[in-house]
Amino acid sequence: MAANVRVGSDAAVLLKERDAHGVLRLTMNRPAARNALSMELMGEIIAALDRAGADAKTRVVVIAGAGVGFCPGHDLREMRQDPSREAYARIFDRCSEMMQKIVRLKQPVIAEVHGIATAAGCQLVASCDLAVADDDARFATSGINVGLFCSTPMVALSRAIGRKPAMEMLLTGDFIDAATAKALGLVNQIVPAAELRAATDALARKIAEKSALAIGLGKEAFYRQIEMDLSAAYAYASEVMTKNMLAHDAEEGIDAFIEKRKPVWRDA
Repeated sequence: MAANVRVGSDAAVLLKERDAHGVLRLTMNRPAARNALSMELMGEIIAALDRAGADAKTRVVVIAGAGVGFCPGHDLREMRQDPSREAYARIFDRCSEMMQKIVRLKQPVIAEVHGIATAAGCQLVASCDLAVADDDARFATSGINVGLFCSTPMVALSRAIGRKPAMEMLLTGDFIDAATAKALGLVNQIVPAAELRAATDALARKIAEKSALAIGLGKEAFYRQIEMDLSAAYAYASEVMTKNMLAHDAEEGIDAFIEKRKPVWRDA
């Protein structure tokens, strides 16, 4: 994928663009449906993440939305076309696969949020490693308002913020604003709308400058240790640190620090 070249026509449900820094931007492109998560869109995101994971030139992934908002969740019109148990199970299984793919991807994934992120759209934000939002962004797990508890969004949300704030969002379906989302830990940065793309790119490029090996080891370790008890987490983290210290990039980074020069990463 050439630097700064968008792949796919404007009719594609997912636009893909990688810059010279190795930042892959995935833009959900269903503006008429406010980027609702259709089966096709989720499949395209999964496929794009699989390709990114196998591509050494991709160092960071950004997920954004075209049009007036980030994502309102599942495509309810599509869901009601086949109201069978099997069809619903396929939709939720694909969604769960996509969210887990984000967590398990070796590259960091940043959500770039504008407008609303509700239900599975909020889940998508919570599943990403980092999130940058504009100051007009709003978040909700609003399924309860249509008689559907946001059980799958609950998994990501309850791991991103505290239990009581998560339960309040899940039980009321109320929106929270960007400032509240940042206070709860759902997003990392809030910026004016006009600065959203630039702020996301700046964060992504800062990460892209680091050793991809160290980033990949660290991201995997973060999510594995957080589910362990304290002793097991320290034992596992010590193994990861030892492995990391034996890598070329750690030796190079330490030597560069001592010698007061910029390190040259091999990602090995």
